Amino acid sequence: MRYVLITPARNEETFIEKTLRAMIAQTVMPERWVIVDDGSIDSTPQLVEKYSRDHPWIELVRRAPRADRSFSGKVHAFNAGLERVQSLEFDVIGNLDADLSFDPDYLEFLMRKFSEDQRLGVAGTPFTEDGGYDTAKDSFEGENYVAGGCQLFRYQCFQEIGGYVPNRAGGVDWIAVMSARMKGWKVQSFPEKRFHHHRSLGTADKSSLGASFQYGERAYYLGGSPISHFCRCLYRMTKRPFLSGGLALMAGYVYASIRWMKRPVSREMIRFHRREQMKKLSAILKAVLRFRKVDRFRVVTMDPSHKNSRAVADSRQL
Repeated sequence: MRYVLITPARNEETFIEKTLRAMIAQTVMPERWVIVDDGSIDSTPQLVEKYSRDHPWIELVRRAPRADRSFSGKVHAFNAGLERVQSLEFDVIGNLDADLSFDPDYLEFLMRKFSEDQRLGVAGTPFTEDGGYDTAKDSFEGENYVAGGCQLFRYQCFQEIGGYVPNRAGGVDWIAVMSARMKGWKVQSFPEKRFHHHRSLGTADKSSLGASFQYGERAYYLGGSPISHFCRCLYRMTKRPFLSGGLALMAGYVYASIRWMKRPVSREMIRFHRREQMKKLSAILKAVLRFRKVDRFRVVTMDPSHKNSRAVADSRQL
């Protein structure tokens, strides 16, 4: 399968060389990798140019500097890259963040998954961060959600959902995944591989507590259930930084609800999302009450001997 990648990048000199090195080591190269410099004031474009001289499938696109750093700006940068690949023939298009690294066969593995399953609309893998964090073990997003850091779409699916929605407050990757699932496409994160995220999510221009507060706001405006979010906050209080992370997550949700923050998603998507959240919460509570281990990635309960297991839900995002 043929694929193209687009990377919006702004002031990524610290990490982008790791991504560049990971890409040129891939066993299956893209038709084109467009890196859109979104008004960087550091050496990001110069680093990209250095690698593009020896690898013609890497293309640098420069955009004028912009005053704010918002998720809508990232979508506009992505779309600028999308324009550059319209003349090419490809089956899969992907968003690749500029602060990742992965194994040499990472993209070959994902292309094989698309080849094997024509229903697969969005594919990716869990990811790790410094300090031992692994979304397959430490998050409840699950196997039917693909993280935005490396999010690959069958191009037909990407066209059907209308691409990324330029929402200033974020949730761009989440909306894309949910839109694909609502249109009947299969969305899957494959745990056989990982990519490593070198910067903790949401901390490009804020502290970890600030990122937690923003995630709380996002949970509200993407239509998340208050009951599910409360349980998520309680769970988050058991993780470092203890208490404060969960409190910031709750504060963000409450603050957004008091302000009646505008929601960029349809009522249909909110209902779909909340049904899944409540199914998942119910499955987890049943597992806890029965003293069974919960597989956070597949939402599977297992007996203490690990010999018997059964699926209890097919939902994501606690």
